[in-house]
Amino acid sequence: MAATSPADDFQQTPTRLYSLDALRGFDMFWIMGAEEIFSKLAETTHLPIFEGIANQLTHPAWNGFHLYDLIFPLFLFMAGVSTPFSVGRDLEKGKSRNQLLLRVIKRGIILVLLGIVYNNGLNIKPIAEIRFASVLGRIGLAYMFANIIFLYASERMQIFFFWFFIIGYWLLLKFTAAPGFHPGDLTMEGNFASYMDRCFLPGRLYLGIHDPEGLFSTIPAISTGLLGILTGTMLKKTGLSQTKKVLRMVVIGVIFLVLAQIWNLDFPINKNLWTSSFVLNVGGLSLLLMALFYYIIDVLGHQKWAFFFKVIGINSILIYISGKFINWEYATGGFFNWLFQLVGNPYNVVVGAVCYVMLKWLFLYFMYKKKVFLRV
Repeated sequence: MAATSPADDFQQTPTRLYSLDALRGFDMFWIMGAEEIFSKLAETTHLPIFEGIANQLTHPAWNGFHLYDLIFPLFLFMAGVSTPFSVGRDLEKGKSRNQLLLRVIKRGIILVLLGIVYNNGLNIKPIAEIRFASVLGRIGLAYMFANIIFLYASERMQIFFFWFFIIGYWLLLKFTAAPGFHPGDLTMEGNFASYMDRCFLPGRLYLGIHDPEGLFSTIPAISTGLLGILTGTMLKKTGLSQTKKVLRMVVIGVIFLVLAQIWNLDFPINKNLWTSSFVLNVGGLSLLLMALFYYIIDVLGHQKWAFFFKVIGINSILIYISGKFINWEYATGGFFNWLFQLVGNPYNVVVGAVCYVMLKWLFLYFMYKKKVFLRV
């Protein structure tokens, strides 16, 4: 019998992708403190390579794109990828769509509430002082609507809705504006999305006149979730070789990046507004990263190196919200102060940033070994 390459095998329906957990962990790794490591390296060494990386790990003030802008939409994309393996699996087991609809709505509401707690703590405040919009809230709402479409629409209709939301959002912002501004104004004060949030979103906005996780700009974020769902559906198919799955993700990812740059000429790439060109840009990068992790981990079978990221990815929401309840900086100083003194200036701040990340990882590893996972 002739041997076959792993990449050419037709897999049975997978129940969970190791690469998905690893990529989710890689994504969270940067916001659990890795960006601070490169920031401190840039400050202490002044080497162009570290300064360049540190700059990419910041957000542009308005238009433009840095790699740090990918973290949030990549997480939402991966939430979509997991849908066919979770909600889709339950459908196959015979659960009704109405049962799963209630679960999806419940999860969305819980994430919105967790986001409010993350922003404002547990203290009771006047409504005017509460920030309702949040990263978790946007993930919750976009995940919820994308999953509702998954439950009740065919794959072809899911593709239709992906383009419907981003084209419709583009047309809305192109031909409307806040009162007193010309149609198509995309400044922070003049754009239609921020104006709608000022009119209808209760409480305070993050920047007073604008919130980067506002309600109206969640519309195109649904497309980010849908792209993940479509990707997960493709990865779950058994009649398609693993090589072809990787190639599809790469080809579509590159096409999306090209289209994003073309659209950018008329509708700038802007994370603050989650513009349609931004959706295609981060969608293309998400597909390329998913293809890379899937090929190395699930196709070639190289898993050991990714265990570090899997430990983070399998408890991603826990580590995200832990900073509201655990003083990680204080704990890091308590455990590693002797090491900082031993290293001395100026590199003690770099060592401190590394220890900060490692302490969080050890906490997650302990939870992993105890099989304690925060599920929403």
